[in-house]
Amino acid sequence: MEKLTQQEEQAMQAVWKIGEGNVKSFMQALEEPFPPYTTLASTIKNLEKKGYLQSRLIGNSYLYAPAITEEAYKQKFMGNVVKDYFENSYKELVSFFVEKNKISADELKEIIGLIEKKDQ
Repeated sequence: MEKLTQQEEQAMQAVWKIGEGNVKSFMQALEEPFPPYTTLASTIKNLEKKGYLQSRLIGNSYLYAPAITEEAYKQKFMGNVVKDYFENSYKELVSFFVEKNKISADELKEIIGLIEKKDQ
């Protein structure tokens, strides 16, 4: 599975939000500023070539649907981020966010609660 560009990730966010749809429906799910229609159409085609989307022809237009779930994408690429930048340690990842003041003590307590609940 190939890493997506920022533009491709934004398009995939719209696809995951809509489910199955055409380029116009994905355009409406994006936040402003909207890319040109032709740029989005090109991005959608690239996502299909990369295996992230599947398409079917209905009349004279294509409907696209995700070929991978958002959860599967997150799992794959968050795992790579942890491996590549945090010595394969989620503890290092959390420590990084603590040091950068990107996570509060209350949020950490909430995370610990989630972990403890899952272990029960």
